[in-house]
Amino acid sequence: MATRILIVDDHALLREGIKHILSEYPDLVVAGEADNGLDALAKLHAENWDIVVLDMSMPGKSGIELIKQIKSEKPKLPILILSMYKEDSYAVRVLKAGASGYLCKDNAELQLVHAIRKVAKGGLFVSPTVAENLAVEMLTGTPDAPTHTLLSDREYQIFLSIAHGKGITDIAHELNLSVKTVSTHKTRLMRKMNFANVAELIHYTIKQGLITEEDGG
Repeated sequence: MATRILIVDDHALLREGIKHILSEYPDLVVAGEADNGLDALAKLHAENWDIVVLDMSMPGKSGIELIKQIKSEKPKLPILILSMYKEDSYAVRVLKAGASGYLCKDNAELQLVHAIRKVAKGGLFVSPTVAENLAVEMLTGTPDAPTHTLLSDREYQIFLSIAHGKGITDIAHELNLSVKTVSTHKTRLMRKMNFANVAELIHYTIKQGLITEEDGG
């Protein structure tokens, strides 16, 4: 029986690209698509699925928040995350939230089929580096954990968006939050990280390998 896949991504071109890659494999069937979190949740309740291939960043409900909601409502449903962010940026957090795999979109064409098959069968798809980082994250009281690991999931989401050069208004629109709420999160994370300005934040993310210099503008 073919694996029924729900693709959740707000970019139609990327959804088409995924369908094109999978079209050569009769055991993998894209049986549905959604372009936002609410649509995805509706489709998850309407039909049975074997795996969800989920974009990390979409307007409204997305990312860690959406993963947690899906897993609370469909605890046995495997989730594979497709993300523009490097593995070091988000992989450990999404796995702890309940996802079963993390694949950077830059590597999707080469690894997507293997990742879907592995995750759909109940496996875990991550790089060796991420597996090691996950093991370290699961250990309590690690004294040398990077400062950014202390941020909440929402703070971390905003932290990375700022590092990618996005303004408060744009971030608020993407996350379906008020500008005031995003501004409050920014103030809090800047204080936690002891950053005096955004330049220091960007320098930190580059140094930690969370983004590249090109990403940070």
